[in-house]
Amino acid sequence: MKRSLVALAAALFATLTPALSQAQAQSPATEKLSVLLEWFVNPDHAPMVIAREKGFFADEGLDVTLIPPSDPSVVPRLVSAGEVDVGVHYQPNLYLDHAAGLPLVRFGTLVETPLNTVTVLADGPIKSLKDLKGKKIGFSVAGFEDAMLKRMLAKEGVDVKDVELINVNFSLSPSLIGGQVDATVGGFRNFELTQMRIEGHEGRAFYPEEHGVPVYDELIYVTRKALVDDPRLPRFLSAVEKAAIYITNHPEESWELFIKAYPDLNDELNRKAFTDTLPRFAKRPAALDRSRYQRFGAFMAESGLIPQAPAVEDLAVELK
Repeated sequence: MKRSLVALAAALFATLTPALSQAQAQSPATEKLSVLLEWFVNPDHAPMVIAREKGFFADEGLDVTLIPPSDPSVVPRLVSAGEVDVGVHYQPNLYLDHAAGLPLVRFGTLVETPLNTVTVLADGPIKSLKDLKGKKIGFSVAGFEDAMLKRMLAKEGVDVKDVELINVNFSLSPSLIGGQVDATVGGFRNFELTQMRIEGHEGRAFYPEEHGVPVYDELIYVTRKALVDDPRLPRFLSAVEKAAIYITNHPEESWELFIKAYPDLNDELNRKAFTDTLPRFAKRPAALDRSRYQRFGAFMAESGLIPQAPAVEDLAVELK
């Protein structure tokens, strides 16, 4: 990367969310906490947005700034370098970052189920994963998704060498709808399926956790190891836990708060995504399922993505 981390951080902070102006008006005694998102603001981030809008962060003495990244790939590097306090990240990527030597640690969970899918057209010829033999499959990001697809196909007796992988450069749904590919891997079940339906093309999804891939947390909160004992972190998790429960109990009121904060997201796609994501938010974000992390680490090692499965305590903690 040609730009330095400092320059990247400056670019990121230039795109701060509405929380920044609110933060400037808060009490100087309030402690600031910066959170770098993994993508632009969307319904996946609802617990943090609601925690801010309902004052749950303020109740914990926190002034939390949500930062959408200018480049999602820099999240682990900026968190590791201390340019931001917290990052929203993917559990599978955490193993890759750990193997690369980045001092990252998971301290909480945002979305506690996989969102990834293998998707086909509902009225197309693919009725099961076995039907993908000899077909074209579109992908956006190599690595974990390749390993996921390989395991899913193997579970149905299909070798990944018997399919043609095509990089569609984040154009998953259009490539499937347009007939460039017969299936896609990497589309989120709470977004892409609705997007296809809105465009008049019903999709069918195959879920990795139902086809041989260990269950994992889609989105997690990470920080650098040097910050793991910071007292702001458990207070942050306490606030997002309150927000997750509030969203569960008051979904309509939560949606109104969400779009009040981000009116540009008030459309059919985001409304449906908000509803579809509700049951997937972690209601106990601080809780750590050690067995889940052990199983997934073994999968990553078996897939050749990392040299060996790390000890859970080397990359994940449960704050007290």
